[in-house]
Amino acid sequence: MKEEKTLMEEYALVLDYLPKGKYGTSNEPLAHVIGTKYFTLLEVIPAKELKILEKVYIGKEKRDKIRFIKRRISYDELTAAAQAELEAAVEKIVREDLQRFLDFYNNAKPITIRMHQLELLPGLGKKHLTDILEEREKKPFDSFEDIEKRVPLMPDPLKAVIKRIIEELRDPEQKHYLFVRPYKRRKF
Repeated sequence: MKEEKTLMEEYALVLDYLPKGKYGTSNEPLAHVIGTKYFTLLEVIPAKELKILEKVYIGKEKRDKIRFIKRRISYDELTAAAQAELEAAVEKIVREDLQRFLDFYNNAKPITIRMHQLELLPGLGKKHLTDILEEREKKPFDSFEDIEKRVPLMPDPLKAVIKRIIEELRDPEQKHYLFVRPYKRRKF
């Protein structure tokens, strides 16, 4: 039997901090966070006061600001405040790891004979796809500015990645995931 590798987050950004917990539940502090590697949405119990968009350690070793991870949550379970901070958090995560997302543009592959991973990015159609593939064949892109310069009328490639990540978080019924660890709803 093949052992499945668990996709664990090491760090997360705080989307919302509720010092008195959710209304109608215990008065225990609660926070909603987003993982910085797989964009996993989590509900955590903090050990200390947290600030919005603060980076916190949530890995297996001793944590200083997070007591424990309560559960994984979906986009719909986020507080309104957490949903409002989501785009800023995703942009911060992407900007702190630009090479990872630039590598996506340089290494993305076909999904089927009719569809390519790059086409899943908002605003990218067949013409942009052809231009990107031709340009990266000549020389890999070395920055997002390089993509914009070499691919005519290219929508902002950084914003396209951010929009796609948010799309994947909002819609748990995605057929293809590029960046987000898929959220599986429990069936009862």
